[in-house]
Amino acid sequence: MARKIDYKKLEKKLSLQKKNCWEVWPEIIREKAFDFAEEYKRFLNAAKTEREAASEAKKMAEQNGFQDIEKIKSVKAGDKVYMEHKDKSIILARLGKEKLTKGFKMIMAHIDSPHLDLKVSPLYEEESLAFFKTHYYGGIKKYQWPTITLALHGVVCLENGKEIKIVIGEKPSDPIFMITDLLPHLERPAGPGAEVKEREVQGEHLNLLVGSIPVNDKKIKEKVKLAILEYLNKEYGMAEEDFASAELEAVPSKKARDLGFDRSLISAYGHDDRICAFAALKGIMSARAADKTQICALVDREEIGSDGATGAKSIFIESFISKLLNLSGQAKGLNEVYQVFSNSRAISADVTAALDPDYKDVYDIRNSHRLGHGIAIEKYTGAKGKYSTSEASAKFVQELRTIFKNNKNIVYQLGGGLGKVDQGGGGTIAKYIANRDIDIIDAGVALFNMHAPLEIASKADLYSAYLGYRAFLDN
Repeated sequence: MARKIDYKKLEKKLSLQKKNCWEVWPEIIREKAFDFAEEYKRFLNAAKTEREAASEAKKMAEQNGFQDIEKIKSVKAGDKVYMEHKDKSIILARLGKEKLTKGFKMIMAHIDSPHLDLKVSPLYEEESLAFFKTHYYGGIKKYQWPTITLALHGVVCLENGKEIKIVIGEKPSDPIFMITDLLPHLERPAGPGAEVKEREVQGEHLNLLVGSIPVNDKKIKEKVKLAILEYLNKEYGMAEEDFASAELEAVPSKKARDLGFDRSLISAYGHDDRICAFAALKGIMSARAADKTQICALVDREEIGSDGATGAKSIFIESFISKLLNLSGQAKGLNEVYQVFSNSRAISADVTAALDPDYKDVYDIRNSHRLGHGIAIEKYTGAKGKYSTSEASAKFVQELRTIFKNNKNIVYQLGGGLGKVDQGGGGTIAKYIANRDIDIIDAGVALFNMHAPLEIASKADLYSAYLGYRAFLDN
């Protein structure tokens, strides 16, 4: 007689189970997730630019016993070091028991976010108003930036060599800046039956309104512009030419805030990708010493292709590994660096899109990630035929699944592709690390509103990412 099959048990055993963190976590883990989110919000509020994020990471590293690699003469197993690179990137490492040539385990995230850069000569006057011209950085929807309150962050290198740090618009007593927009009354149809069509915001329209009081001198042609220059000179020692040797970014002035009656979500500027950067930092700082060297790398310029000296394409990663080889008494040539790479594993810690119920038509629902369902593993990214992607090997995906399953509090979800095949797509730094012959996979936090001035993340996904990164480094 044929044995009766319990298909409910079979379904549970064989089918992919999607889990909501809040449903499976005990109360003590929920509380830890909320506490972790408070620390993260403080980090976000202090780190609105890549410079500030690198600086905050350096502070955290030193508070947790990491030493500047440039100030030591040797390293051994268990030692913790960091290397800051041009004030915009930073790498941390804890030396393992095995020789570095056996490879390392690395988590790499980026700390730049979409923003508005001031142009080389930004200040101008028109209609008795002073403005700053900007050039947007990274992929944005331009219509989202007018009418919101903006702050200025960055540095100015004066002609005398002095470097001035500037943060204006974050304190309640600070002024803020805004981009103007056209009122709806002036976008009405031109005639009966005409279609209502909103005017598109152009890149050249993203100009910051910065002042309107003129100097009291009828001989001066641009009185308001001169008044702004007079203010900047008094406050910061600046002349107009100093804008050319400045790096000033306009970013949303809003603080990270709890979202929802249950406070389970976080609204903030810069989740992409500082949410993964923070989780990675905390992961390496709380991970236990292991056989393999553990590395956390935070890089700049991902939002514009990772080009430049501080991006993931830069050889400062090779330089750091070479320094570690040298300080540990091992050979330090490129052959040894490449040997280290080929024996290594890495996670590209980057955000991805969460399935938004209002826009389901652009998602592949079966392969999409959801808010609150844990760390999101992306087997591949890219677009339209998997161009510009790095795809994790089957073996590495299996290894990561095993690591996560061995920790009952790590909730994870699986996907790939970032939307429908011919609809979405996107890339991360994974491909640049894979080009170094390092096995790598994308795993991060799913977001709503990605690249908007205010993005939305789940506290559960943040904490799951932290637990996942720590477990990856531990094993």
